[in-house]
Amino acid sequence: MNNQKNNGSSTKSVHAHDLHNLLKEYHPNATIVFDHFHVRKLFNEKLSAFRRDLYHALPDNEQKKVLKGSRWLLLKNSENLDESKSENDRLQKALDLKEPLSMVYYMKEDLRQVWYQESKEKAELKLKEWANKAASSGINILKKFSHRLLGCRTAILAYYDNRLSAGPVEAFNKKIKTIQRQAYRYRDQEFYRLKVYASHESRYELVG
Repeated sequence: MNNQKNNGSSTKSVHAHDLHNLLKEYHPNATIVFDHFHVRKLFNEKLSAFRRDLYHALPDNEQKKVLKGSRWLLLKNSENLDESKSENDRLQKALDLKEPLSMVYYMKEDLRQVWYQESKEKAELKLKEWANKAASSGINILKKFSHRLLGCRTAILAYYDNRLSAGPVEAFNKKIKTIQRQAYRYRDQEFYRLKVYASHESRYELVG
């Protein structure tokens, strides 16, 4: 990042809350957008930790078996659950074990709606509605997250001004990591660079 202050108007998409003050210092006129994938990822981490704590608190081994395999089911978007693998049924069994887990899960699903509103104004109403519901839930992680969400609402809602997302960058980074895993390490840096470029241009289709 350039250490000279920029008095011109610009837009920055950031991943971490830690960058907020730094950007404001060096780019005072920048519009800061908190990427929605990372906001949801942060909540998913809280959900995973909540499930883990519940698992260790369960006295019944049979209940623990149900909850043990539920992590990825809880983190999946509901529309992506695979009915052929009975994922809906398995998820429901886990949710039926503890009402607080069910509450946190459905709040995770509802949080996504903040980014699917027709306008910024409606998104703000949805965000506040979600935060109020979380704050009154009596569940500690929801109460803490609602406070954090409201504190970041300007940067979250700025998405509707710019429609910025780090999704394409994240996808490209995953491609690079896949290339590194497949080759372990390239000795020829130029060949590695060409492989990265080629992966960006690649298109795949199913045959047969």
